[in-house]
Amino acid sequence: MTSDASTLTLTPRPSTLSLDDFVAQYGDVYEHSPWVAEDAWRAGVSEEHDAPEALADLMGKMLQNAASEQQIAVIIAHPDLAGKAATSGELTDDSTREQAGAGLDQCSPEEFARFEKLNNAYKEKFGFPFVIAVKGLDRHAILAAFETRLENDLAEERRTAIEQIINIARFRLRMRAEDNA
Repeated sequence: MTSDASTLTLTPRPSTLSLDDFVAQYGDVYEHSPWVAEDAWRAGVSEEHDAPEALADLMGKMLQNAASEQQIAVIIAHPDLAGKAATSGELTDDSTREQAGAGLDQCSPEEFARFEKLNNAYKEKFGFPFVIAVKGLDRHAILAAFETRLENDLAEERRTAIEQIINIARFRLRMRAEDNA
């Protein structure tokens, strides 16, 4: 069931939580990067941020304003798409659900080989894994985006990866609010 995003509220309400409780509840929104939640809480979480869109905006600003090294660390924290972590069951629950939703768990051997080849080429060129918000995409669209983004320069691709990570976090927060609606 999908609700209108403007009427959704996160539970527990972020504005009511201590720093430790906020990080315990929302620190996993950014893959293995609880500092984003810590920074958001310290920046000031108000009742406005009980809505997933507003909290996503605040947390996104923390990542956008972070030092380059912190941004790269968040990108590196993401798993390869249809990679070894996925096939061996080592993904976070959110990543597993997201990749399965895009059909990445149903790749043919040839598609897995193509993902592996593109993952390796991308990491060789940029030094971090390819990140894309897979919600609403299928594996064919993801493979096409992979090939297109391999043409980017490093600065453009880092910005694109950060934008994609912010979109992933937005989808995760919306899903949590919808699940509790």
